Amino acid sequence: MDYFKHLLELLCIEREEDRKAYLKFKETSSVAERRANGYSWYPIAIRGSEISRGDYLTVEVERTTHQDVNHQLRFGASAVLFSNHDPKEHNVEGTITFQGGNRLKINIRTDELPEWASNGKLGIDLLFDDNSYDEMQHALKRAEAISDDPKENRLVGILTGQIAPTFQADATAFTDPVLNTTQQAAVTRILAANELAIVHGPPGTGKTTTLVQAINALIKKEHKQILVVAPSNTAVDLLSEKLAEVGLNVLRVGNPARVSERLMSLTLDSKMAEHSAMKEIKKLKKQASEFKNMAHKYKRNFGKAEREQRKALFDAAHKIMKDVGNTEQYIIDDLVGKAQVITATLVGANHYTVRNINYHTVVIDEAGQALEPACWIPILKAEKVVLAGDHCQLSPTIKSNEAARKGLSTTLFEKCIALHPEAVVLLEEQYRMNEQIMGYSSAIFYQDKLKAHYSVAKHLLFAEDAPLAFVDTAGCGFNEVSEGTSTTNPEEAVFLFKHLTQLATELAACYTVTDFPTIAVISPYKQQIHVLNELLLHSPVLQSYRNKISVNTIDSFQGQERDIVYISMTRSNSEGSIGFLSDIRRMNVAMTRARKKLVVIGDSATLSQFPFYAGFIAYAEKLGAYQSAWEFMDV
Repeated sequence: MDYFKHLLELLCIEREEDRKAYLKFKETSSVAERRANGYSWYPIAIRGSEISRGDYLTVEVERTTHQDVNHQLRFGASAVLFSNHDPKEHNVEGTITFQGGNRLKINIRTDELPEWASNGKLGIDLLFDDNSYDEMQHALKRAEAISDDPKENRLVGILTGQIAPTFQADATAFTDPVLNTTQQAAVTRILAANELAIVHGPPGTGKTTTLVQAINALIKKEHKQILVVAPSNTAVDLLSEKLAEVGLNVLRVGNPARVSERLMSLTLDSKMAEHSAMKEIKKLKKQASEFKNMAHKYKRNFGKAEREQRKALFDAAHKIMKDVGNTEQYIIDDLVGKAQVITATLVGANHYTVRNINYHTVVIDEAGQALEPACWIPILKAEKVVLAGDHCQLSPTIKSNEAARKGLSTTLFEKCIALHPEAVVLLEEQYRMNEQIMGYSSAIFYQDKLKAHYSVAKHLLFAEDAPLAFVDTAGCGFNEVSEGTSTTNPEEAVFLFKHLTQLATELAACYTVTDFPTIAVISPYKQQIHVLNELLLHSPVLQSYRNKISVNTIDSFQGQERDIVYISMTRSNSEGSIGFLSDIRRMNVAMTRARKKLVVIGDSATLSQFPFYAGFIAYAEKLGAYQSAWEFMDV
């Protein structure tokens, strides 16, 4: 079918662009640069090793410095253990089987640690992620093979627009006092759907709460195991915790982004450790390890009898490890079989422990951020799919401009909303923002259907405060500066902290340091974030509230909220050029993080060249929320 041929072509373009960028960076960067960009842990220390299934050794390592540097080393990723004495010769590839805090475990195909591993200067480098691309490609090829006959797989036919979804006519309306009217309608639609239901959840509308109630109701109704997936580990973690809280037996495949006791207890490793059959496994592994250690004592210059003895020891160790593998598989099958809900990332849905399982229902959360080829991995395991998300917020990250332009940036979630509006329920009541903060976003993105719940509609920082402000820097001479591929506006940044300091002084009369409101300072530009962070360090009044203030890019605040949000728009030039500020979905995310106060600081002369921002400035003026930066200049 052309639909999947086209997707396969786009995935191929994306893969090549991603690989090219990775190889270029790897070839031209030092280990310090790779570490700074999240591709490496260096230096590391080996904290232990044990023989694993097959001919693998599991090595546990810890990064000993630079522990606060963000990184991309994750469960399931391909990586290489290397010695910086001679990284070209002294390296061994493997797969990360656990990552938590500053420790990780890597499975390497060897009987014992190489000799160079005892010489120090060790590191872990991330390899190009061929596995994810292979899984996506395989899923698309399978989907293509069954797509020409919609009767063979109704779900594929529906998702590609060949046939319409169906619903049970006699389904009773779901009622639960925990949920509002549209949330209950969403659960009703999910229960009534035979193949497809879609939950469109704008910011703060309780999408996660709705999904948890729907999954719980589906399990009670159908008594069948459900697969719950999302593109990011963070989203999977949140749902795993919430599902466990309502009493469901949740199995988290892969390891969580957050290392909390509650989350770790849901993982396969944790559940296996508590299984009654694990004592036998530990005993067998110890025995196999002793045999291998004895075999390794025969190092050099040994005769025929020693060689035979060495081989016999290795054979015995391998036989024992085969028994270990069989027992482990029995434990895995037992735990997987008992789970009511299995949670994983999209690619993690094909992890070897659950690869061959099919489900009646698959739930894909944050589907508005999910790359379509990745969605087909779990979808092909389902008879029915529930898509949840918001295509008016951040879209998937795509490396290739060509692939994005040709359609890879359009998600399956967006396509299905357009194809099957009868399957969609929009959650209309939000529990986060003052109604003035919500108003513009609702008008532009959600057909003015969003309502603020009474508990938040009028909430303020203090009685006389205004929830919204656009502070116009036009004419102040705060000009942007190009910094490589990024942009900064140092004078706008200085002004922002002047404004924030004044607000903090006012708030000090109403709040203690402990209950002081939380604050986000956001900019779309990474370089501007560096400038803002530097200025925060030198803002004496704000140091008392340092743990309440977060400074970061828009993407890092997706899914989060703060009492106060400041946005430094950064762009100010005579050409009216706004660069990627034109991605209004990203700006929707930034503006809807605020609960009680949103302050947008920018140059109206530059911004108003673009209709979205001209409209926002007019909205602010209408509410009396427009201010000129000149008003604060002498303060």
